[in-house]
Amino acid sequence: MNLLILQHARVEHPGIFRNFFQEDGFRTHTVEFDEGETIPSLDPFDLMVVMGGPQDVWQEDEYPWFVPEKEAIRKWVADMKRPYLGICLGHQLLADALGGRVTPATTPEVGVLSVSKTEAGESDPVTRALPDPLNVLQWHGAEVVEIPPGGTVLVSSDACPIQAFRYGQHAYGMQFHVEVTEETVQTWATIPEYARALADALGPEALPGFDRQVTAELPRFNQNALTLYDRLKDVWTKT
Repeated sequence: MNLLILQHARVEHPGIFRNFFQEDGFRTHTVEFDEGETIPSLDPFDLMVVMGGPQDVWQEDEYPWFVPEKEAIRKWVADMKRPYLGICLGHQLLADALGGRVTPATTPEVGVLSVSKTEAGESDPVTRALPDPLNVLQWHGAEVVEIPPGGTVLVSSDACPIQAFRYGQHAYGMQFHVEVTEETVQTWATIPEYARALADALGPEALPGFDRQVTAELPRFNQNALTLYDRLKDVWTKT
């Protein structure tokens, strides 16, 4: 498979999914928007993966590359009907590009927190394989509050009711982070927006304890990521 990966911060990459892609021999092309890179022709690619970042989807004046990015996502998912995976900002961009709505979060989430599958999520070909409830890494200050027409909510929580959704049968967005590695917390804490969010949520001295907590959960995070990847791969190869 040929993968197009859209990134908004160099340190916020597909994480452990890079290992899975490499093991399966997938070819990847990464676009780093915050470094001035642009989207190539979409035709050669089989899968689009859109990662997180410190930006917000409504900041098109500050980050004008959001305009072509959203158009590429809309074309890819709605017109070309090819597989899509969006994580955090990528989840929000999927909703925004297709007619959903994203706003500042009522309750910003940072930490290892619990989410649960909806009834639809219990039967979805991808999320049904995940534990329920599921502990996940959260680090976001915006949220999807309306999914696009044709979308289905798969995972939810009290603080953020749209934690994951599917559009059609081929596009998945996940607010929580499934790509976690042993380096994630320390590298993301170098992003000023993330460092402030961490301090606001957990206190100014929270980083070491947060890192230990994520490290303790890492084996389960990585097993769930592999489970998710295997199920997603079934969708990708059938689309």
